[in-house]
This record gives sequence, structure tokens and C-alpha cells, in this order.
Amino acid sequence: MPVDLALYQPDIPQNTGTLLRLGACLGVRVHVIQPTGFNFSQRTLRRSALDYLADAAVMEHSSYEAFARWRRDARRRLVLLTTKASESAYAVHYAANDILMVGRESAGVPDAVAADADLLVRIPMRAGLRSLNVAVAASLIVGEAKRQTDQFAGLS
Repeated sequence: MPVDLALYQPDIPQNTGTLLRLGACLGVRVHVIQPTGFNFSQRTLRRSALDYLADAAVMEHSSYEAFARWRRDARRRLVLLTTKASESAYAVHYAANDILMVGRESAGVPDAVAADADLLVRIPMRAGLRSLNVAVAASLIVGEAKRQTDQFAGLS
């Protein structure tokens, strides 16, 4: 089972489209947890996802609670990328069936969602700088998780 990516209530359609394109290109299913801060539709995402949208594996969840039930039933570990974590995203070992989650661009995730995650990681950055763009952060760690779990095999 490959690594998945979850977007917690994304605010910005361009970031969501970029991450759907990433998912299409790397064979990563993207979970979109509603509500989004925009009308989640092909029309809204067309500009940023370009013609990759048709190749993206997308699973929508009506709420975090619905996603959490699905995840527990599927027995998947949830890894949250957050600036509030102390563990480096490059110091942990990823499993082939992990779900990597990024929060809302404007607010991250609520404390209850962070507490529900199995592992919290952060991307090491220079002191005094707050955070990376959510699409950039997700891309870095999706790549690291796929590298660690040998999930680039078969991609050209």
C-alpha cells in the first residue's frame, strides 16, 4: 500500500491543485478533508492542476471525523507535518502505508486533530522563519517517505 497525502480543510485552490498534480505524477492518493475554503471542483482546480487532474487519485471526506473513521478502519498511521512538532521529518522512519497530513494554510489543524495523529514531524528550517508553503512542505516529505519505502520503483 503506497504512502497517501491528506489535506486538512485546504484554503487555497492553487495549493490543492498543485498537490493533486504531485499525487498524479508520483502515484500518491490525495485525501481532501472537507470543508475546503473554496468550491472544490474541477473548474476551480483546473488552472493549478492543469491536465493532471484526471490522473489524480482523490478521496474526499465530508469531515475530519469521517476521515478518522476511514483511517482507523484501514489501519493506517497518520503522520502530521506541523511547525509545532519537535521531531525532524528527516529523523523518522516512514512506513509504506503512512498517510502524511498537512493542515490548512491559514491555521494548520486544531489541537484535537494533532492529538489524534500517530506521529508529528517538522521540516528543519533556519531560526526565525515560520513555515514553508504547504504544497512545498508536502512535496518534500512525500518524496522522503517514498524514498525511504522504495516507492519510486516503477516510475520513470
